[in-house]
Amino acid sequence: MLTWDEEVKPTSPTPNLGDSMSRMVESPPNDLAFQPSVTRTLNDGAPIPVPSVTLAPNPHPGFAADALKAAKPPARRINAEDKRIINGQTDVNQLVPFKYKWAWEKYLATCSNHWMPQEVNMTRDIALWKDPNGLTEDERRIVKRNLGFFVTADSLAANNIVLGTYRHITAPECRQFLLRQASSKAIHTHAYQYIVESLGLDESEIFNAYNEVQSIRDKDEFLIPFIAAIMDPNFHTGTMQTDQTLLKSLIVFACLMEGLFFYVGFTQILALGRQNKMTGAAEQYQYILRDESMHCNFGIDLINQIKLENPQLWTNSFKAEIIELFKHAVELEYRYAEDTMPRGVLGMNASMFKGYLRYIANRRATQIGLDALFPNEENPFPWMSEMIDLKKERNFFETRVIEYQTGGTLSWD
Repeated sequence: MLTWDEEVKPTSPTPNLGDSMSRMVESPPNDLAFQPSVTRTLNDGAPIPVPSVTLAPNPHPGFAADALKAAKPPARRINAEDKRIINGQTDVNQLVPFKYKWAWEKYLATCSNHWMPQEVNMTRDIALWKDPNGLTEDERRIVKRNLGFFVTADSLAANNIVLGTYRHITAPECRQFLLRQASSKAIHTHAYQYIVESLGLDESEIFNAYNEVQSIRDKDEFLIPFIAAIMDPNFHTGTMQTDQTLLKSLIVFACLMEGLFFYVGFTQILALGRQNKMTGAAEQYQYILRDESMHCNFGIDLINQIKLENPQLWTNSFKAEIIELFKHAVELEYRYAEDTMPRGVLGMNASMFKGYLRYIANRRATQIGLDALFPNEENPFPWMSEMIDLKKERNFFETRVIEYQTGGTLSWD
């Protein structure tokens, strides 16, 4: 019989935690379907700046040690002031005491915004889509292009959170939000699939658009290297270079993917809804837009907190690189706008989106401490701001929803 004072010697080798965990991330490019191309160019002939990412075929031997170290309780109780967003030494399993109360409050807010796609009635959308005269060809192109981008975009975002960002964030309050954010991504992907299925669209065509439609593929190729870089099992923070790589990935993800690449599509579908067309799809897009607005704001807070704790990362050369990424992202999203609406439709045209995207890019840049990149740009779609406002009472087509309520308690009049 063993006593508490006896040393217990294992009779077999201890399993390597990295063997099982790293299998999820050792081949990210295959999971993401295609390799990024570094030879793509923009309309002006300038190459899209993407990092060179080489993923190791074998798991990093230190990965298991990192995980075990994070799970090992500290020798003393945690002081909230000792917590750090990245490279923290406190126990990541201990949520309180809070240091980043803003992260916890945002987590609670996202929980209260829960919804499910099946709660939205798609009957009118189905009838309109099946009616040969229900929508113009330009309007149908917008719907299919939108779904073609979004059905995989939130899966890319979820992979980034679960297999990349979460591993490198050492503040448990922020990890809590990331878990909820990943859950939202699953709901968004579900919503797009629900729309595709409801309308009876060709699933193979829609779900392969990110491989087959150039304007969609270009955006995804821009994003994937920044996702893959932090998913690499050989990647670890703790140096100037790797910390900047993580910060850059967070900026691309929050400010350019969620904060810019989604906005042409959101505007187009919500514009359809404002004309009493595709109202069920537009209702779901409004919920998704509200979620994404919260995700973007959290990401910006996370970025700014990392900057405060690690001011050495925010160098002039780093800022210059970020500015170029912003400019390229605006160009890519504008090319997507041109592809989705080659002619004017819904009282909009592609050229209006050039100003809108520059306006959004200015806002995102100033939110993380950069100067406005495109001075004097104004918002040509002020009604979009109302769509994002969570506390605004809205009369939306034939239903009225007060705020954004927990699933199962959405109020329908």
